[in-house]
Amino acid sequence: MLSFWLSLALGPIRLPLGDTLMAALRLFGLPVEARGLEQAELIVGQIRLPRSLLGLSVGAALALSGVAMQGLFRNPLADPGLVGVSGGAALGAAVAIVGGSMVGGLSPAWAPYLLSLCAFMGGLAVTAVVYRFGRRDGQTNVATMLLAGVALTAMSGAGVGLFTYLADDATLRSLTFWNLGSLNGASYPRLWPLLLVAAGVALWLPRRASALNALLLGESEARHLGFDVERLKRELVLCTALGVGAAVAAAGLIGFIGLVVPHLMRLLVGPDHRVLLPASLLAGASLLLLADLLARLVLAPAELPIGIVTALIGAPFFLYLLVRGKA
Repeated sequence: MLSFWLSLALGPIRLPLGDTLMAALRLFGLPVEARGLEQAELIVGQIRLPRSLLGLSVGAALALSGVAMQGLFRNPLADPGLVGVSGGAALGAAVAIVGGSMVGGLSPAWAPYLLSLCAFMGGLAVTAVVYRFGRRDGQTNVATMLLAGVALTAMSGAGVGLFTYLADDATLRSLTFWNLGSLNGASYPRLWPLLLVAAGVALWLPRRASALNALLLGESEARHLGFDVERLKRELVLCTALGVGAAVAAAGLIGFIGLVVPHLMRLLVGPDHRVLLPASLLAGASLLLLADLLARLVLAPAELPIGIVTALIGAPFFLYLLVRGKA
């Protein structure tokens, strides 16, 4: 809650915390009597509120997807990108950005939505191919799926490299900035699809907390406890594809949230998914909001890509874990 409040108040134009709270309450329809809040309501309602809600949704979706992948692979260092969804989304975005410029440019009114749609569909398509490679005789081989994800991620990277080579200077700048991730340009029409997906993931995964706990013991043990392991695998892969695909489509490539947050929460609250899932949801949303806040303030009035900030936070943290022998 504090990170959300700060993200509404701080920026190139700083608003008093009290005015920010009153403006936010009035925007949510609460009968707050206050005068002189016109500027605060305009800034919060039109710019910062959709951006903050977007950050909450992206952070929550990435963190929950990280928990799902670490549970599926039974490895606390697993990342949502292992199933290829991030690489596929990047390739889909490259097709939209560079392909659009080759046909004379896209309409400014439709370009953001087409970019998000292409990124989302690219992530889902690559994940579907990875899952198909992992299926053998009605069973899902996690190791094969992992190797297929690595291979298809490399192929997607090659495709992005090809489109980068074909791009002109202006298009190359757009493609590079998108690959670094940003919450800039958030709006309510772009927010609602991600908000619905993130809410669905947040409601569904906790219902599988007991199954994820059983899966930590091994697939055979989980089957003996009465869980449908194959169905659980399919659901986890689909959940990750939807969550990460929607997050990447809305905000670009943002690394380390799905890797660092579940790992850190597991160290703090333990491996029980009944506690780990809500803790990771809150921590992922808060961390992304704070990272976006740093991205806005460090070089104000310019804005640092948020992917750089999350990498600068996540990489030293993992090195620290390696040095302490906890990774």
